[in-house]
Amino acid sequence: MDKKFFNRVEKKYLIDKPQEATIKKEIKKHMKKDEYFRSKVFNIYFDTDNYDLIIQSIDNPFFKEKLRARSYEGYDKVFLEIKTKIRGAAYRTKFLREKGLLKDNNFGYKRRVLITKKDFNELVSGKTSIIELASRKIETPADLQIAKEVDYIIKNLNLKPKILVYYDRESFTGENSLRITFDKNLRYRNKNIRFLKKNSDETFFKNEKNIIMEIKAGGVMPLWLVKLLSAEHVYPTHFSKIGKIYEKLRKEKNV
Repeated sequence: MDKKFFNRVEKKYLIDKPQEATIKKEIKKHMKKDEYFRSKVFNIYFDTDNYDLIIQSIDNPFFKEKLRARSYEGYDKVFLEIKTKIRGAAYRTKFLREKGLLKDNNFGYKRRVLITKKDFNELVSGKTSIIELASRKIETPADLQIAKEVDYIIKNLNLKPKILVYYDRESFTGENSLRITFDKNLRYRNKNIRFLKKNSDETFFKNEKNIIMEIKAGGVMPLWLVKLLSAEHVYPTHFSKIGKIYEKLRKEKNV
């Protein structure tokens, strides 16, 4: 859970409960439960007062970047992450071809700094900086550099915690960095942004396809998984949790 660099291909799918059951049955033949198999994931997204980062992300540009703080229920640590995605840029065509990746894949990577929830509260209240927090306990030489990136983005764009998103997750891991997650019970709020759930929080999904399956791989997907998705008529979709929630909030005139 404390890995600081991620470099992988990511695909998302919206599925219903029968599809989830069938897919999990096959997955268990080839993969194992993650060390943290079941978790409740909390994400606090930073943005400008005009939500510029989210709006840019919705436009699906070649390059997009977002800053979020992630924590887990019952866990005192917070991962402050810069998440970057590159889509269809000419300079990476050769790389994708050599790796055997499909042309329409999103190639994503993220860098993150690990701090405590107390540290995070001090950071957002302006009592300290991420550079100061990272300096207190540097685990690798890269920590301070990542902290400087985070600090620059926050100050240069004047970012603040804007939306809390959380959900229940089940995670499976396999060979060649393959990871499959199932996220359900997606909820959110854009006021009183803290790592706490409230009964008044909004539920996002109102339909049957309310499970977000995400496949993350260091290269191509294994053949058994490709055949499984084809048999179940499960196809990738562009689904950003924060993007869809922002669109819903905007429609309801809550942002």
